[in-house]
Amino acid sequence: MGRFSGLRTAGGRLRHGWRPVLEATVAATVAWLLATRLLGHPQPFFAPAAALIVLGQARGQRIRRAVEVILGVAAGVLVADLVVQALGPGSTWTVFTVILLTVLLAVAFGATGVTLVQAAVSALYLVVVAPPDGSLVPFRFVDALVGGAVALAASLLVDARHPLAPLVAEVRRTFDELAGLLGGIADALDDRDEPAAVAALRQARGMDARVDGLRDGVLAAGEALRLNVRRRRHIGRLRSVDESIRQIDYAVRNVRVLARAGVTLSRLHTPAPPELGAALRSLAEAVRQAGAALAADLNGQEETADRHATRADESALAAVHAAGQLFGPTQTLPLAMIIGQVRATAIDLLRGVNPEDDAAVLARVDDALGLPPV
Repeated sequence: MGRFSGLRTAGGRLRHGWRPVLEATVAATVAWLLATRLLGHPQPFFAPAAALIVLGQARGQRIRRAVEVILGVAAGVLVADLVVQALGPGSTWTVFTVILLTVLLAVAFGATGVTLVQAAVSALYLVVVAPPDGSLVPFRFVDALVGGAVALAASLLVDARHPLAPLVAEVRRTFDELAGLLGGIADALDDRDEPAAVAALRQARGMDARVDGLRDGVLAAGEALRLNVRRRRHIGRLRSVDESIRQIDYAVRNVRVLARAGVTLSRLHTPAPPELGAALRSLAEAVRQAGAALAADLNGQEETADRHATRADESALAAVHAAGQLFGPTQTLPLAMIIGQVRATAIDLLRGVNPEDDAAVLARVDDALGLPPV
């Protein structure tokens, strides 16, 4: 049974990860063909290697990584050539000296871990496998250039038609998951289901990965737009998204605190008031509408984005108003904490979808909560 489960897991990974596999395989093969057939290089090891290294990086970092790979190869080739000419190929001292000088040179120029490794591997390859003979040295740098260029071209082709589509999909997944989490907390409290409340808390603790995915998506979309000259005008759309992600990060933290208080409330003998579930479901709807507004804004659908933003505004204020009705002298501490987190989450959502200043947002939220104006 465990073996079949493992096979299903592996199959699921392949279904979701076949595109990067195909992309890397094709790019490495094309880099090899260009270096051998077009440029006539006899041993173009670094062409497919550079393509694989660049494509192995997360989207949004590939331009920088391509430059680092090329510079790393150049540094390794230079050091290896000089040391081999001075000490001869294949000796222990040659290997030691090449690695030491290559890493020192890379560190002196502020190289990252990827560049350090690439420089050292390039130098070591030339010393141990294919010592420089005066004619092959220039090929190494050109091979790395070919591989990096092919990798960037592959990235451009994948995202050419819809460079913002992966980010839009990530936005929808993140907001839908956060909304579903709030709905799950509401159901757990309505049913006084402690295991369900604990499961919701566990899910809330995992939402940070979703926020990180959004940040990576912004970087990847920015890189795709910079590579696509005709679509660079869309870069402006990413600026508002970046600010919205910061607010969503705050909202995710608030919901995590809310989920923790929900676990405590589910353990009490006193049932949660039904108005609390209504407030949480209104907040979940606000999250869904905020995600739809952000996705529409990324797609350039301004009117649609405005409609969803208005609905998010209305649902968030309705959630705050419903939660405010629960204030009273007999409320428990966990309930008070949940009310406070409903307010905080609503504020972060409104800041993410509305261009208002903080004072205006706070005034409207506190008015819905029933607090006196400051």
